[in-house]
Parts: sequence; C-alpha cells; structure tokens
Amino acid sequence: MKLDPAGGKKLDGGLSLAESYDLCRRVQKAHSRTYYFSTRLFPAEVRPRVHALYAFMRYADEIVDHPHDLPLDAQLSVLEEFEAETMAAVSGEEVPNPVLRAYADTVRACDIDPGTITAFMESMKMDTRVFRYQTYADLEVYTYGSAAVVGLMMCRVVGVAEGKADVHAEALGVAMQLSNFLRDVGEDWRRGRIYLPLEDLARFGYTERDLALGVVDERFVALMRFEIERARGLYKVADEGMGYIPRGRRFPVVVARELYAAILDRIEAQRYDVFSRRAQVSRPAKLLVAARCAASDPGEIADRIRYRRTSPTG
Repeated sequence: MKLDPAGGKKLDGGLSLAESYDLCRRVQKAHSRTYYFSTRLFPAEVRPRVHALYAFMRYADEIVDHPHDLPLDAQLSVLEEFEAETMAAVSGEEVPNPVLRAYADTVRACDIDPGTITAFMESMKMDTRVFRYQTYADLEVYTYGSAAVVGLMMCRVVGVAEGKADVHAEALGVAMQLSNFLRDVGEDWRRGRIYLPLEDLARFGYTERDLALGVVDERFVALMRFEIERARGLYKVADEGMGYIPRGRRFPVVVARELYAAILDRIEAQRYDVFSRRAQVSRPAKLLVAARCAASDPGEIADRIRYRRTSPTG
C-alpha cells in the first residue's frame, strides 16, 4: 500500500528525478506553510534537497497520522514496507515511489548516514504501539528518531561537516517538534496520543480527563509554561551552533528557528488555549520575522546575494 501525502492516492511511479523533486516541493507546500516559507529562502541548489527531506518525513507521518482506517498491525506492516523500499532506494535500487527516488538521491549526494533513517523509522513505528510517555526521558527516546536525526540530516543538506554542530542540530530538531506538540495537544489527543510526559501532568495536577475536556485553568497554564521553558532551553542550545552553518545558508535555518519558536509566543498570546484555536504565525508575521533575521545578520545576507550571483545554479 502506497499512501500519497499530497492526497491519499497512489503515487505515479513514472516520474523523472526532476519531477520527483517537484512532487516533494508540492507536498511540502501543501502541508507545511511555515517550513516551506523558510525553505524558499535557501539557495536554489539546496531547496530541492530540503523538499525531498520533508516529503520523506511527511510520507511516513501520513501512514501513522492518517492511516485510512488501517489497524495498528497493518500500519506497522506498511511502515516496514516503506522502510525496506527506502533502504533499497538509498542503496541505489530503482523503486517506484518518486518521493523515495528524490530522497535517496539527496541521501547519497549529501552523505546522510543511513543510521539516521533507521532511527527515524523506529520512532514512526513507536507511534503504532506507544501512546503515552511516562517521563521526559521516555519521550526523548521518541524525539531522537522523530526530530533530532532530522536536524542531523539537515546539517548534511546545508553542508555542515559531521560532528561539528550535531548536538546543536539535534536540539533544534527537538525544540521545533516540542513546539508542534504544544500547539497540537488537542489534535494529538483526538488521535489517541499524548506527547506531554505524564509525570509533568501529575506534577501540576492535570489529568487525562482534563485534557479530553480541553480544560484551560491555572494547572494547565502552569504545565504549558513548564513545557515552553523546556523548549526554549533547547532553542538556546541550538543557537550556539548556528555559526557552524556555511554563510549563505544560515539565514533560512535562523528564520525557521524563529518561526517555530514564535509558535510558543502565540500560545502565550492566546492565554495557553490550544484547544479552541490553533497557534499559528500569520504570513505578515513571517515576513516580519524574516526581515528581522536579515537585519540582525547583514553579512550573511550579503554573502548569500554574492553567492547567488556567482553560482551557476543560483
């Protein structure tokens, strides 16, 4: 079974590599306005790689988040088939899935460690059998594969040498995912999952029943403040590694970091009510964030413009 994250239909296996990359672009544009916005700020030769990375992740997410009434064991089976096809594509075999053809091309071109793919797929499999996390340490097992390794893959895509910034890249990936978890508390509950550690709920006297009812009171506010500070701490760790990113490619990463961190600001602005409305950053606000990031590092922008003028693909 092959799920199309762009629309739930079977993917066309007859696409060229360029068309496969464009499909990945359309998938990202359809499903992640914030990440797509920042991706468009990369130089032309980097953007397709990021599109492919996103589409690969989205494809796996769709299997577990929109399973089309598949039972859990069938979801696991589809994930295992998808993983096998992914690793075959990465090893150079021809596969029918155009998303995987583009992704495998990116993995090989950017020297992405196949071990990070295995770790990512293991976290996707966890979504078919783990629906609660007792402690934050338990959640970290999941977020390593679902988010930290995404940061590692992005390091390779933007040209950061292995090891130099890995801990900071991992922190950024997890911080961005925690921001999404806090925004999507109600949505995740409806899917039967809680990504807030149960020990944290207990610490503030907030129950699963309260979560089911969408209760926003002083207990929930205290819980959310605690989780927001945890995410902001990870953003600080990520910031310490931004200097490792090659000039001309740093700006989009900084913009993405700011936009995802702004989700936390929006949650605070709407008094922590993540049940009745989604904490979103408007397009004007995104443009303002991008302008502020550009103003804070004019040398980066100058280098990027100069690079685009001299690069044959710019």
